Amino acid sequence: MPQQIRARIVTIERHILNQQRLHPEASGVFSDLLYDIALAAKLIARETTRAGLADILGMAGGSNVQGEEQKKLDVFANRTLIAMNDHTGRLCAMASEEVEDIIPIPDQYECGKYVLLFDPLDGSSNIEMNVSIGTIFSIHRKISPGDGHGTLDDCLQPGHKQVAAGYVLFGSSTMLVYTTGQGVHGFTLDPGVGEFLLSHKDLSFPAKPKYYSVNQGYEKYWHEGVRRYVKWLQGLDDSGQKGLSSRYIGSLVADFHRNLLTGGVFLYPPDTRDPAMPYGKLRLLYEASPLAFIAEQAGGAASDGVNRILDIQPTGLHQRLPLFAGNRELVEKANEFVRTYDTDWVDAYMAER
Repeated sequence: MPQQIRARIVTIERHILNQQRLHPEASGVFSDLLYDIALAAKLIARETTRAGLADILGMAGGSNVQGEEQKKLDVFANRTLIAMNDHTGRLCAMASEEVEDIIPIPDQYECGKYVLLFDPLDGSSNIEMNVSIGTIFSIHRKISPGDGHGTLDDCLQPGHKQVAAGYVLFGSSTMLVYTTGQGVHGFTLDPGVGEFLLSHKDLSFPAKPKYYSVNQGYEKYWHEGVRRYVKWLQGLDDSGQKGLSSRYIGSLVADFHRNLLTGGVFLYPPDTRDPAMPYGKLRLLYEASPLAFIAEQAGGAASDGVNRILDIQPTGLHQRLPLFAGNRELVEKANEFVRTYDTDWVDAYMAER
């Protein structure tokens, strides 16, 4: 391979090691953990690209802790992430959107000093339609005393204490995007060599946003502030705001990723559809918090309409909340509309927290 070509190729392993050298406080154990996640992503990507042929499509015959039916690929992705990380000595505990309680490290293996939280396969309802889906992950340091197993407190840490977060997008290509608090970088999987190669260095939200992403079909259930905010995004109010175009895939990772590359805002607001979930649907630990960390590192912001996501103290493994994430000025405008017009909801929401 010519030297000028070889010099331009950066694998995810090389990038992780380079970051480690730039930041010596980051341990080799942490770097190995990131690479373990990348390897798990390759295994999941292999199955998602041949799902029909491998008889993986369809229902797995069970449901997750949220009562949602589990697809076979949900189960495969969940098992893969657990199997890749439960014996390495790098983790003290894991938690998954698909599992009700903490996932302990088996007693026969050494416990480490990190915690891994993940949504194994976001957007899995789109599998049969061959629409992009993704995996989201978050890493924290162990805070409980001792060198043994992790506890619930290790998992219930606010997002600003994350040491890394990322997602894997399984689409026309497989892409892994992550941050360790030193910017956001994206890697595309080259299936020919089986490696993630650096393709998007120092990602940030473009200053001029293009899109807003929301399920417009739920508009009749939105609160007044959200309705007014979306009208503002569309340029249909009297403010003179130039309207953004609407793009909505229905896979959180895919919608967030598009807006990261092109500029925009993703919102999954609270609504009145289900009285059992008046305060939002997305999961704080597995979806909102890691994407908020990425958003802020890319120059954007993320809120629940009232609070900065990264400041929220989790109260449960499967806590739900609204999410507004994207260009900072668009998220701040969402906060303004919600706080001005949805005061009853805000008061009830804050009292619940």
